[in-house]
Amino acid sequence: MIKLGVLDQVYVSEGRTATDGLYEAARLAQEAERLGYSRFWVSEHHAMRALAFSSPEVLIAHLAAATKRIRVGSGGIMLPHYSAYKVAENFRLLEALHPGRIDLGLGRAPGGMPLATRALQQDKYVDVNKFPQQVLDLIGYLHDAMPPGHQFEKLVASPVVPTAPEIWLLGSSGEGARIAAMLGTNYAFAEFFGTPGGQEATHYYNNHFEPNHVLEDKPRSMIATLAICAETEEEADRLARSADLLFLGIRTGLEMPYMPSVQTATDYPYTEMDRLHIQQIRQRRIIGTPEQVKEQLLRMGEEYNVGEILINSPIHDPEARIRSYELIAHAFGMRGE
Repeated sequence: MIKLGVLDQVYVSEGRTATDGLYEAARLAQEAERLGYSRFWVSEHHAMRALAFSSPEVLIAHLAAATKRIRVGSGGIMLPHYSAYKVAENFRLLEALHPGRIDLGLGRAPGGMPLATRALQQDKYVDVNKFPQQVLDLIGYLHDAMPPGHQFEKLVASPVVPTAPEIWLLGSSGEGARIAAMLGTNYAFAEFFGTPGGQEATHYYNNHFEPNHVLEDKPRSMIATLAICAETEEEADRLARSADLLFLGIRTGLEMPYMPSVQTATDYPYTEMDRLHIQQIRQRRIIGTPEQVKEQLLRMGEEYNVGEILINSPIHDPEARIRSYELIAHAFGMRGE
């Protein structure tokens, strides 16, 4: 059976605060662990009022401390903004605090609008084409395996620990799959972005994987998708309206300052073009009963030829969000605590 994990973007829900959202994220991580989900990832986004955090490594420390067994990681660190050495230090410290439980997902995207990118990269020359070398440097730091002759060959990323985080390259295009296959890392495709070509990307990765002598010697791939589950189709559809309006705003440039409530989303004065956008957005969503969601997730796993799926469930009501994950776990016969 395919493995399931959680991707949480920690929204600030309408009527609540960022502090509330962070509390809800920790509680969701605890529930995900109880239900038997394999890992819990948080993303990196900047200058978005609807999100309760912008620093994955800080939130990972909090979530890992609030749980005991589930893997916790980044989906992901936007590496071109940063020094590979500093990222290695941050994640070695996390690994020292929580041995064998830390994932390091890495991306090339900016994770925000151009103004935020300019601020993050102020007075710094950034060449995104150097991303593959940054990944190799990061692997070298985390595994004490810098190649001979490297300018930082003798540099230690402290603290020195006997284990290392799992490294995953994230992508929403064929280029990410090509880099992951070439470097011999794990690969995760952001299916919920709605970018076409995902099946071709994961198949390319699996078929062109070149083992990295420092990492595992076989390909591991997964996808992240959006799924909302409830006891009935009608209730799942109702809960999904919040995400409909949220992502409509992102698509049309009218960004919401929070995750809207179902009532706000229901009462919104949609235009015909808005409804067309939502119809298109929903084509990349899994919304339904436990049996329907299970069937679609299994089919998606086969189509993408992956062994694991991360589920993102943007639901306004925290209790309904937990219930969505609970229903999916029960449908798959998952065994947690």
